[in-house]
Amino acid sequence: MFESLTKRLEGIFQNLEGRGKLTEDDVNSALREVRIALIEADVNLKVARQFVDRVKQKAIGADVMGSLSPAQQVLSIVQEELVEVLGGSDDKNKLDLSGNPNIIMLVGLNGAGKTTSAAKLANYLRKQHGSRPLLVAADMYRPAAVNQLKTLGKQIQVPVYSEPAGSDPVDICVHALDYAREQACNTIILDTAGRINIDERMMQEVVNIRDRVRPHEVLLVADAMTGQEAVRVAQDFNDAVSLTGMILSKMDGDARGGAALSIRTVTGVPVKFMALGEKLDAIQPFYPDRLAQRILGMGDVMTLIDQARDAIDEEEALQTQQKLQQGKFDLEDFLNAMHRLKKMGPLRQIMEMMPGFNKLTSMPEMDEALEGDQLKYVEAMILSMTKEERRNPEIINGSRRKRIALGSGTKVEELNQLLKQFNEMRTMIRQMSSGKGPWAQMMRQFGGAGGQGIPGLPDGMGGFPGMPEMPKLPRGKKTGKAARKEKHKKQKARGGRR
Repeated sequence: MFESLTKRLEGIFQNLEGRGKLTEDDVNSALREVRIALIEADVNLKVARQFVDRVKQKAIGADVMGSLSPAQQVLSIVQEELVEVLGGSDDKNKLDLSGNPNIIMLVGLNGAGKTTSAAKLANYLRKQHGSRPLLVAADMYRPAAVNQLKTLGKQIQVPVYSEPAGSDPVDICVHALDYAREQACNTIILDTAGRINIDERMMQEVVNIRDRVRPHEVLLVADAMTGQEAVRVAQDFNDAVSLTGMILSKMDGDARGGAALSIRTVTGVPVKFMALGEKLDAIQPFYPDRLAQRILGMGDVMTLIDQARDAIDEEEALQTQQKLQQGKFDLEDFLNAMHRLKKMGPLRQIMEMMPGFNKLTSMPEMDEALEGDQLKYVEAMILSMTKEERRNPEIINGSRRKRIALGSGTKVEELNQLLKQFNEMRTMIRQMSSGKGPWAQMMRQFGGAGGQGIPGLPDGMGGFPGMPEMPKLPRGKKTGKAARKEKHKKQKARGGRR
């Protein structure tokens, strides 16, 4: 969502890095570009102006101008102010779970993803906080809304309370409290009705539910794809029902992201969660500092670690790490690593959260490697191999390659490319695990090696076995057999020995 804004900001700060000491004109010029970038990203005009003014006030000072790395100082100030715009570093972004039972009421317009967000939130609270949630189908107007919630509840093994068509939504929510006590549920999530547009009847209904049930949280589900319209909707709901927080849905979309950057400042209501996909586990707590790092192209290692903890079996990963250290990483381990990555989410999202590697996702040559279909072909080729071939790829000769390609519906050339990339990737993993070689040097540059590892994946890698082929690093001087082969190749090109 913030890809274009990230590129613009990276370009601006790269220009500053090329200078020595900054002048006031340098800062003014850079901040003018920042302001344009924010407005083009659909950030509220007033918010963009205030943001730039605050950065300018802090940046034009003796501490920055006299610094040995003034561009980094300005970047630090921009990051600090970006965190403030997104919600600050206080605890207001956290969900209030102090009640018994905890009552969470979701409101919003039709199409914002309210019913799906209710199921995602229930699934998150069940897994992360050990809650026993109850979903309440209080939307009596949208066709199939009750059935949709029942289907979602069944998928995540969470009970759903509902009443026959025509029942009063306020009474449904009140009756659900008694049902929750009977079922020993300690968290109640109310999925209220939405409308195409805000109207008086709709608002009065949610006000009546709030007054009768007295929820601890009133969360607006706002569609991040609608830009500044989401900000206006948030203002209207806040005026009517006094919101305690928001869930920004569809944050994985290709909109410009201005709503996320404007909504807290304009409404004063904190964003508490963001939804990043269609799957029922695709919801995350909203951390302003982590999102600010993503926007500035710094990655998001902490969120990556959280996702890895949920998706990866520690014992299995430890075995993989031991095999890596012994240099025995094979195609079977590679396939298992791919499955672990798929559990963590789309590969493009994972790469974007890795410091340094997030820049690779915008490279044209990486597009195919980051698509899910490409990984399916890789998986098909490996599954078409025998167990012996997966454990010892060196035995795969010409006839075996033809059989594997035929069995997986691919070409021999594609299989050759996979085996070549696997050998290069195995070299990369060995270097990063040992801390020696050009790949290890690159990881140290991006803060991967020796820094924060990903739990459950091999140390020193930044935690990503099974990554697609990366751009080639400059190789050192060849020796031994490789050198003789290279020499023979050059002689052949010149027309024989001399």
